[in-house]
Amino acid sequence: MDLKRSSVLRGVKRDRVYLLLLAPALLYFILFRYVPMFGIVVSFMDYNLFKGVWHSPWVGLKHYRTFVHNPDAWIIIRNTLLLGLYRFIFSFPAPIILAILFHEMRWKRFRRFVQTVSYMPYFLSSVVVSSLMLMLLSPSTGWINKAIQSLGFKPVLFLQDAAWFRTIYIGSDIWQYAGYGTIIFLAALASIDTQLYEAAKIDGANRWRQTLHVTIPGLIPTTVIMFILHIGGIVSVELDKAFLLGNAANRDTSDIISTYVYRIGILSGSFSYAAAIDLSIAVVTMLFIYGSNKISRRLGETSLW
Repeated sequence: MDLKRSSVLRGVKRDRVYLLLLAPALLYFILFRYVPMFGIVVSFMDYNLFKGVWHSPWVGLKHYRTFVHNPDAWIIIRNTLLLGLYRFIFSFPAPIILAILFHEMRWKRFRRFVQTVSYMPYFLSSVVVSSLMLMLLSPSTGWINKAIQSLGFKPVLFLQDAAWFRTIYIGSDIWQYAGYGTIIFLAALASIDTQLYEAAKIDGANRWRQTLHVTIPGLIPTTVIMFILHIGGIVSVELDKAFLLGNAANRDTSDIISTYVYRIGILSGSFSYAAAIDLSIAVVTMLFIYGSNKISRRLGETSLW
């Protein structure tokens, strides 16, 4: 025991500079990520703002059962899963394809220009992106509807039609994040050994075959890691854009778990019920990530842990 303790102390003394550098990040995660987790206890009680956590009555799994028996629950779960799934299918491959195109582009000056332009939407907030969508898709003043009208067609009520909501959400998501998402994949492409390309050229491989047999296999480890990190997003779609683009007319598809939690928790003051829903989603998200990581580790050598 003493030997083990002295070994740990020696390790701390040896790595004290690195531990000191790590301390601010560690402190941040403890204070702002782990300490607030104490709040999940309110999901097991009828939390009263005036009584506080210590004096509110415990109710066990009452709020979880209420959510399961709520007729609206399955509608918002379906909307969340479909939106997350479409987002995963269309948004996840977009930066990979774009990174390969950048990598294959030989005109460097043009490539830098396109890269810069594609990175810029990432730095816009969701409020700005949603406002742009509202302006572009307006039935009276929007550019897209003006173009449709100039072709002799009637204007389309994009944001008043529930069928259009997912298309608009996914389209704006790709436009905002695809460019910035290429940075990780471009870094992975830069790490591919150039001798592999030279060997492929000697074997007579053209650009397409080099991409197929050298570039894409070189991206697989990074793609697997990003896949595992993104898989949890299928059930945890962010609130901001869905809330800003949603309205009463398209609520059949725009009402997702995060907007429901906001309505129930903040607007209605049912903190315990909202916390129970949010905790349920967090557990499902964790299971998704754990399961995908386990499958990845079993099928190949790449995994998060």
